[in-house]
Amino acid sequence: MNNKFLPTTAHEIAQLGWDTADFVYVTGDAYVDHPSFGPAIITRVLENAGFRVAVLSQPDWKSDRDFTRLGRPKLGFFVSSGNLDSMVAHYTVAKHRRNEDCYTPGGATGKRPDRAVSVYCKKIREIYGDIPIIIGGLEASLRRFAHYDYWDDTVHPSILFESGADMISYGMGENQTREIARRLAAGENIKDMTDIRGTCYAVDVRNTPLYGAECPSFENVVKSEREYAVAARIQLDEQDHIRGKLLKQRHGSMMLVQNPPMPPLTTAELDEVYALPYVRKPHPSYEALGGVPGFSEVEFSIAHNRGCFGACNFCSLAFHQGRYVTSRSKESVIAEAKLLTTLDSFKGNIHDIGGPTANFRFPSCKIQMEKGLCKGKKCLAPKPCPNLVADHSEYLDILRSVRAVDGVKNVFIRSGIRYDYMLEDKDDAFFRELVHYHVSGRLKVAPEHCSAAVLDKMGKPHIEAYLKFSKKYFEYTKGFGKEQYIVPYLMSSHPGCSLKEAIELAEFLKREDIRPEQVQDFYPTPGTISTAMYHTGLDPYTLKPVYVAKNPHEKAMQRALLRYFDKSSQGLVLEALRIEHRYDLIGTAKSCLVPEPKGKGAYAPNARTAANSHTRAPGKKPKGGKSNVKRGKAK
Repeated sequence: MNNKFLPTTAHEIAQLGWDTADFVYVTGDAYVDHPSFGPAIITRVLENAGFRVAVLSQPDWKSDRDFTRLGRPKLGFFVSSGNLDSMVAHYTVAKHRRNEDCYTPGGATGKRPDRAVSVYCKKIREIYGDIPIIIGGLEASLRRFAHYDYWDDTVHPSILFESGADMISYGMGENQTREIARRLAAGENIKDMTDIRGTCYAVDVRNTPLYGAECPSFENVVKSEREYAVAARIQLDEQDHIRGKLLKQRHGSMMLVQNPPMPPLTTAELDEVYALPYVRKPHPSYEALGGVPGFSEVEFSIAHNRGCFGACNFCSLAFHQGRYVTSRSKESVIAEAKLLTTLDSFKGNIHDIGGPTANFRFPSCKIQMEKGLCKGKKCLAPKPCPNLVADHSEYLDILRSVRAVDGVKNVFIRSGIRYDYMLEDKDDAFFRELVHYHVSGRLKVAPEHCSAAVLDKMGKPHIEAYLKFSKKYFEYTKGFGKEQYIVPYLMSSHPGCSLKEAIELAEFLKREDIRPEQVQDFYPTPGTISTAMYHTGLDPYTLKPVYVAKNPHEKAMQRALLRYFDKSSQGLVLEALRIEHRYDLIGTAKSCLVPEPKGKGAYAPNARTAANSHTRAPGKKPKGGKSNVKRGKAK
């Protein structure tokens, strides 16, 4: 491959014969030129549109040196924190510093600031004055309105005001990026670009557009939890490119204006994006530092779709990518598979042909193609919509074709499978071939909980769907003579989950012989309905109270219940059972979770008292979130 990295130094800019770059793209990640990395896509899209683009990766924000070494770009800066929100990249749910940053060379920490987008923008503004600054990526997109910040435990204004940028490009961003760049090149002032879909801008309240819908103001959502919940509902409801309205939210004397979403890329546009000349490697300057850890997970993976109509309440995808599913053509996916076989490091295994949800290829029903997705309703939860079209034939055809490519030994599916959607397909050919060809020992799925009350707050299907799926999965596994498992993701302390529901989940796990290796505590991140519930204690769609576990000790008990079989957890499990008066689960009977303690000091509870276990305070989580099912072996 003769593809070259975009310039990262003044010397490289000069070698290309440029006097300056048109745009400098600033990212909080290491520079990895691979289509699984958002900055790589946006920079290649700009290059393909004819612009000179340079990349400033993980600049030192404590001095001016890195921000000046590429010179002043002719047209402006694009700024992103990288593939993740910088606060999620840096902190666990317990607000402890992570030991590794997988998007930094060698996994080193401290190479980007907290709230990287705002820090970078302020430094650019300090040095270059009124040069155009456009912010995008996950951190900017999810913080585009006033939002609850878990790490500060307070409501922040829109990141547009915090950063001092001129515009937010929200969502996936390719088409609005091209439009912004084209108009800047034509000499238009960025302050006048108020009509570009998929963008947010600010105006004096006296110049507020008269149409659209208005959210409760920043000042109101700070003061009122109810107003915050109302704003969260409005913002998510209008995240639809067909029926979505222009939205407004006042911040003092200024009005934040969000134009309706940019339509998702068509199949032809997606094919074009994924055919751009990516080097498909981290920048060579990182080799001596140990490479970029996060790259190995996606190096031989293929993204075939975008969007997710599953729309779980704790997931930011619905607010960022949107619920409308679009996909690449079969020819485009096969072309990328063939390209992978030419890479020196390819060993014959394609790790994933997936996306936000691997087995979605098109919108969930025909109605939404004309009218958009339904407000306040979900396509799959609590039960599949009668209008749902469940068809895996096109995806299965792609998988079969890729398996047949010379040089490909295995094709695995590692991104999420919606088993409830899969069960709606009357043809089980995909299910059978998934089990036969595409599971590398363990299949990841996400039931998350078993309590119907909690699953309703999560926006997930009820547990009966998981039980039906797992039964068929192990039947097929046995039929093919394989030894394969399910890795069910489980979550503790989600809004709506008290000790009562956590005990219900522990009973379910014991009954089904599921022994989680690790458990994920709910992590409140900007832009989700679940985070709005966590902050307000209200369901944004009903405005009724929702129980929220915030006390660290209660959260520890909820986690311990999911690992009731671990001796180190049994003291907390016993405490939880006593609080809930579930003495029937203490003892030696088959249904019991823990035996009756023997001897003085056995199962000594944590120093915190049970009386404090239901107060509202921040919690913590263990690392990871994987679980394992210890059954289903073929005989």
